[in-house]
Amino acid sequence: MGAKRMQLPRGRGTSSRPALARAVFLTWLSLAAGISGVYGYSQANDRRVTLYDGAGIVAAAEEHLGAPYRAGGTSPAGFDCSGFTSYVYRAAGYQLPRTAGDQYRAGVLRPVRAPRPGDLLFFRLDGARISHVGIYVGDYKFIHAPSSGRKVSYADIRLDYWKKSYAGARSIFRE
Repeated sequence: MGAKRMQLPRGRGTSSRPALARAVFLTWLSLAAGISGVYGYSQANDRRVTLYDGAGIVAAAEEHLGAPYRAGGTSPAGFDCSGFTSYVYRAAGYQLPRTAGDQYRAGVLRPVRAPRPGDLLFFRLDGARISHVGIYVGDYKFIHAPSSGRKVSYADIRLDYWKKSYAGARSIFRE
């Protein structure tokens, strides 16, 4: 008598290779995320494991359209410009400094000539210093927390006000 091999059913969700590959990936992902906590990667320019791309960051930002402006605000109860960008990026798995100027100078962000969705746009509204930041969504538009009495909204970079004060774009993403 020959030994019979046991065959597993091949129904939905039981295919061995894709299930194994998914399990290995998820295990790696959870280990990588855990390692970052073990070694204390909490500095502004350190990056966590994330599955967000530029479109994901834009979607996270759009969830807060209509949130009120609040000087020094860092939550959906009220945002200022850099509180808004740091909150959205933190939700996406990235740590950014708190102020617009510090975000502009952050080593984790690289300068880009042509912004893509999810990149940060910086402005000099008060003379020479970086004083405003927003998240580029595409088609010359960005989302930002504008000023007192206003709400998180879209703006068009082609307007003279924004064109004159534009300082540059920075990206968290590598090409």
